[in-house]
Amino acid sequence: MAGLATRLRSWLSLLVAHPARAVVLAFAVVVLLGAALLSLPFATERGSSPGFVTALFTATSAVCVTGLAVVDTGTYWSGFGEGVILALIQVGGFGIMTLASLLAVLISGRLRLRMQLTAQAETKSLGIGDVRRVLLGVAGTTLIVEFAVGAMLSLRFRFGYSEDIGSAVYFGYFHAVSAFNNAGFGLHADSLTRYAQDPWVTLPVAAAVILGGLGFPVLLELMRHRRRRRTTGHRTWSLHAKLTLITTVVLLVAGTLLTCLLEWTNPGTLGPHTTAGKILDGFFHSAMSRTAGFNAIDAGALHASTLLMTCVLMFIGGGSAGTAGGIKVTTFAVLLAAILAEVRGEPTSTVLGRRLAPHALRQALTVALLGVGLVMGSTLVLLTLTDEPMDAVLFETVSAFATVGLSTGITADLPTAGQLLLVVLMFVGRLGPITLVSALALRERTRRYDLPEERPVIG
Repeated sequence: MAGLATRLRSWLSLLVAHPARAVVLAFAVVVLLGAALLSLPFATERGSSPGFVTALFTATSAVCVTGLAVVDTGTYWSGFGEGVILALIQVGGFGIMTLASLLAVLISGRLRLRMQLTAQAETKSLGIGDVRRVLLGVAGTTLIVEFAVGAMLSLRFRFGYSEDIGSAVYFGYFHAVSAFNNAGFGLHADSLTRYAQDPWVTLPVAAAVILGGLGFPVLLELMRHRRRRRTTGHRTWSLHAKLTLITTVVLLVAGTLLTCLLEWTNPGTLGPHTTAGKILDGFFHSAMSRTAGFNAIDAGALHASTLLMTCVLMFIGGGSAGTAGGIKVTTFAVLLAAILAEVRGEPTSTVLGRRLAPHALRQALTVALLGVGLVMGSTLVLLTLTDEPMDAVLFETVSAFATVGLSTGITADLPTAGQLLLVVLMFVGRLGPITLVSALALRERTRRYDLPEERPVIG
């Protein structure tokens, strides 16, 4: 017994000592805990326990802030079940390690080095000394955005749709938390399509999604530099913030234009709306494709060309260290810079007046290729498990990997094996390929020598 306890302590120490392993373990524990709570009979409206796969799928989707669902959230789950889902969304978006570190700050007022390293793995802050400030900033930003958006939505539901006060507040804050955390869980079976022409609902939701998708480091930098400009009269931006903001704006505009262009006359999506309504819904779809999962137009009615364009946006995702998924906009920007440098014949990749480090290029390439491999492999497996068309299956797998939550409506119809595959994809997509691979690595190796250089023929 003593030997078993010693081995168990050694195993746990090894996990905690490596921040990536600790993050993976924490997420897995919360997913299983959420699945256990959702498996309780009183978590459903009918008062009977759902199947384990349904509970596991929903818990994973909530913790991984995806939004894919095999049952309708608003009608299938009870108030308790919806509360569990909302809590899982908040915990998943905030980050298990971030939440644990923040509690340590509030209780003890200081962090141990190991906890700081663990928090840094989740928040991706630039320095260990910044962790405490980052964690407090994350908490403050989350509360401010969710409170403001929740208040706006609650007022709109109360006075615009004559909901009683309790329902208006509940609907408002549920969708605010889900939006800022890029979760995409809604309380209506049609998501937000009933509010498609209401900018007082869609624009606050889109704003919360975009802010959450920028990533906490960018949001904190925006706040710091706003204060610095008031005191010094000038501001400087990090390369990460510049890349994230510029790429986000470009992708939002491009997604809006392409959605409107491809769906302008589609009677199942934008066709019946006014010009202003089409632009509003086009922008909303573009913003939601960045891993949010709400939809104001029926994704199942989109043209195949729009589905492919949406897959690209979903795969790219949002900003690093935020609530969005995908390979991240900075990864996309770094790869684009590398391509442009190679086309121009330049020896190094530069962007916005800065030279990119070689390891950044390798990391970007690793993340992108791992993502492509996971999506293609999962699509192949799903095609063998179901008779659904390839465009719908590809859309579903990209949505799961990028933790988006948009669906053409095939999620509930997939066989159990297919739903479990999506569970794995959502889990891997939330943690990130590099984090998962490093967490599973048995040991780290440092090469103490260089091999002879040789260049193979490319192309």
